[in-house]
Amino acid sequence: MDTGTMRRCDLAIVGGGMVGLSLAAALQGLPLDVVVIEPVLPESPDQPSFDERTTALSNGSRRILEGIGVWPAVDRDATPILGIHVSDRGRFGTARLTAAEQGVPALGHTLTNRLLGAALRDACARGGRTTLLCPASVESVDPTDQTIALQVRGAWQGRLEARLVVAADGAQSLVRRELGIGAEVSDYRQVAVIASLKPGRAHSHVAYERFTPDGPIAVLPLAGGRCTAVWTLEPAAAQRAMAMDDGDFMAALQDAFGFRLGRLSEPGRRFAYPLSLTRAERQAGPRAVMIGNAAQGLHPVAGQGFNLGLRDVAVLAEVLADELATAGSTFDPGHAALLERFERWREEDRRHVIGFTDGLVRLFSSKLPVIGLARDVGMVLFDLMTPAKHAFARVTMGLTGRGARLARGLPL
Repeated sequence: MDTGTMRRCDLAIVGGGMVGLSLAAALQGLPLDVVVIEPVLPESPDQPSFDERTTALSNGSRRILEGIGVWPAVDRDATPILGIHVSDRGRFGTARLTAAEQGVPALGHTLTNRLLGAALRDACARGGRTTLLCPASVESVDPTDQTIALQVRGAWQGRLEARLVVAADGAQSLVRRELGIGAEVSDYRQVAVIASLKPGRAHSHVAYERFTPDGPIAVLPLAGGRCTAVWTLEPAAAQRAMAMDDGDFMAALQDAFGFRLGRLSEPGRRFAYPLSLTRAERQAGPRAVMIGNAAQGLHPVAGQGFNLGLRDVAVLAEVLADELATAGSTFDPGHAALLERFERWREEDRRHVIGFTDGLVRLFSSKLPVIGLARDVGMVLFDLMTPAKHAFARVTMGLTGRGARLARGLPL
């Protein structure tokens, strides 16, 4: 892009993380001028979409990534999840879910953010319809009847006028705030401590969710026989865990998780993130929509955050494609009726997944003995009831509700 003081585009995506880049990749086949604005360079340690942390992808998400042409680039490095094992430390509750009993090749896949982010960036670069401004940030948002004007500073500086602005700039979304769209925030008073590790036994493609009095521990299978651990702790405990040397950290994690995977060793770099539920009051406003964490930032306990954001992408891309096919030369990507259609479509899925995730956090965070007993009885019953397992599997695989064409394996 030439340096200048003003430019117009059809659609501006504020936030070039994995959700924002997924939307840009999904729109490559449409005759739209798309600009992505991202403040953090891919090689920066502060760029979460290009680091060594792991994302759990549902089967629905895999289909979306296939539909936007990204999955072939990462398929070889993605690790299938063939089973899920849930347990409650010190109690009798245990539940298991397998791909075989659900009649699917895998319940999902895991993939490092670095590989997925790079594949998304490459897909956007190949299409030729996306301009990526990085590093660049939005300083102000000025809505008008026909456009939203963004004041941009960085790799390109000036006024960018977009007929539709998509906020993909995270739970603390500047776009959402500048547009006056409120958000409900529930602080879980927990911090996720994340690290990769080497298990003493083969992970056999099983994902573990271990609930402990100090917080849940998720251990996910990775390529090369390694795993990633997401350990949820109270802030003071998380601070102590981050300050430990590798030996003490692994000993503490081993004590909390147990020996289902043998002795844990060789921890990678640790990351720590405070956890909260952020829910935008609306997912659409005048000439703007919120997707991903800008619409809903979730606790990682069920691994649904990116998957929910990717379904935002699939629905928005389909709504835009359908409107473009119908309206032709009069197409307006920021038309109020179009954005209302997107918001209505996403409402049920969004409400159910937010409620499901928040309910799990509160159920397994309770230290009341009667709740603990009910929780364990529930897990045992769940383990015995095929219909309950099937319903849960459909949630975790991203197959509930009205699916967009991309999520059903169909072209946009």
